[in-house]
Order: sequence, then structure tokens, then C-alpha cells
Amino acid sequence: MAVSNYQDLIVWKKSMDLAKEVYSIVKLLPKEELYALSDQIRRSVVSIPSNIAEGCARESKTELSYFLRIAKGSAAELETQLILCMNIGYLRKEKLDSIFSLLNEISRMLRALLKPLSHNKLVTSN
Repeated sequence: MAVSNYQDLIVWKKSMDLAKEVYSIVKLLPKEELYALSDQIRRSVVSIPSNIAEGCARESKTELSYFLRIAKGSAAELETQLILCMNIGYLRKEKLDSIFSLLNEISRMLRALLKPLSHNKLVTSN
């Protein structure tokens, strides 16, 4: 997969949109969560587009695959943290529906990007 500019990737653009949405939601969390859950949520959401960008800037498909997997893991981490916010009662499901929808779309896109990379890795290792 040759990517001349990661900013052209739809998954990167959508993950940047997700970060904006999540940052606005985090402001609704209680002040006592400022350096705990809020901080962890911000780090998770920033990790998604950051790792997509870093992977695209690397020189090999192996490294791209590695960073896309990290981005995918960060998406799962973010989802878990947002579910926890709902379970604790900090955020209502209605506030998170659009975020969960975008997060699921990003996760599907990352899986789709990873699929041919994994296949190529298997083919070249034989």
C-alpha cells in the first residue's frame, strides 16, 4: 500500500473528526476525572489518527501494519472507556451514539486496510 499523504486517507480524516467529537464530550465529565478517565480518553482518541499517520510515514508494509494495529487497539480502548462512562452514569447513551457509530466505521476501515497487508506478509514470508 503506497500512501503519498496520510491526510488523503478517509480513515485518517474520520479519526480526526472522531477526535473533535470526543474532545467535546470529555468536557462533560466531572472535574474529578480531569486527570484520570478524561485524560485516558483523550490519549486514546489522539492515538488513532496519530498511529495511522506514523504508519503511513514508515518505509515498509510491516511497519504500516504495526501502526494500523495500534490504531485499531486504541479504538477498542476508547470504546471501552466510553462504555465505562455510560455505566458509571457520566454520559448518556444518546450523547455517544454518533461517536460509537463513527468509531465502528473507523474500526471497519482499519480492518479493511490491514487485511491485504496481512496477506502480503504471509505471502512474502514463505
